[in-house]
Amino acid sequence: MSPSASSGRGLDWFTFFVADIQTGFGPFLAVYLTTQKWTQIDIGLIFSIGSIASLLGQVPGGWIVDTVRSKQRAAALAVIGVGISALLIATAPVFAAIVAAKLLHVGASSILGPAIAAITLGLVGHKAVGPRLGRNARFAASGNGIAAAVMGAFGYFISAQAVFYVTAALAVPTLLALSRIRDKDVDPVRADGGIAPCGAGASGLGQLLRRPALLILTACVLLFHVANGALLPLVGSAVTMRSSQWASALVAFCIIVPQLIVALISPRIGQLAQTWGRRPALLIGFGALPLRAVLLGWTTDPYAIVAVQMLDGISAASLGVLVPLALADISLGTGRFNLSQGIVGSATGVGAALSTTAAGYLADRCGTATAFFGLAVAGFCAFLLLLTVMPETKP
Repeated sequence: MSPSASSGRGLDWFTFFVADIQTGFGPFLAVYLTTQKWTQIDIGLIFSIGSIASLLGQVPGGWIVDTVRSKQRAAALAVIGVGISALLIATAPVFAAIVAAKLLHVGASSILGPAIAAITLGLVGHKAVGPRLGRNARFAASGNGIAAAVMGAFGYFISAQAVFYVTAALAVPTLLALSRIRDKDVDPVRADGGIAPCGAGASGLGQLLRRPALLILTACVLLFHVANGALLPLVGSAVTMRSSQWASALVAFCIIVPQLIVALISPRIGQLAQTWGRRPALLIGFGALPLRAVLLGWTTDPYAIVAVQMLDGISAASLGVLVPLALADISLGTGRFNLSQGIVGSATGVGAALSTTAAGYLADRCGTATAFFGLAVAGFCAFLLLLTVMPETKP
């Protein structure tokens, strides 16, 4: 079946607003905590706690999305959780409250990410999911860029705290967009990756775990996020220490520029994945990461930093479209598409935890430039692993 126009537009705007409400929890949080006189080690610890919680929550989150019949209801509860988390950060910037808010946000995100991919796959099916994921990425990038501009303006003209009140308010249009996706248009079997064949183990889990491509892709994603997780928060903290007045505005530009790139090239990435295959297009995104880390360590000029962030757009477009697409290939017929997302999401959590902790330590002990170059080494290792070991997953 083809989805209705209402459901297609609902998914467009849902991905747009989900990106809006997620924007404030990265570098803007680092800026906010820095203005509250938090040390870099404490900020790194908060991000590491969130990353470890993400590691523990991703697999259960994917399993929950596989288990529930209505992916939209799961997504709605996750959006409410993100809104509550933003309010808690804005009203109580003390360590215990920030930890609680971060854990709530991570738990909600562990369900929200797989739910969006499941809704997408359930709407259009495996054969059409590549271009649709590209369209999702375009709307998400547009939402992220616009939200960054709005939040940057609030941070500059009002306060860094106001960013999180805006985030909480954006949960309302997010839920309204989700309500436009009709339940009857989302095939629950198709949304889980299809029906597991006989003898595949517990609902295809055994078959999924025996596929080498899943393990290799998970390792590549882990190394990628070891390199990527701390880059923008490190930029935000470094700029704040030099000029707190301009920090929110510069971080906003550092988010807006790559999101413009993502919005421009994501549909093309989805098309290339259908013709070139998944692996060649992934290599482009992985290759841009170590170059970006080296350039950020080399320059302190605000204009150069914003220009370098264009490379982040290339990486984000590549991974945002191709990782879920490759997982749809790998999990096809197992009924465990969302669980496979949870497994790879756990690798993201491990990588981000290692990244923020290590980068925070290196920045405090050896300087920011050393931290950037250390992250570049991890990014180059991820690229080499993908180049030499990862198989092509396109059927």
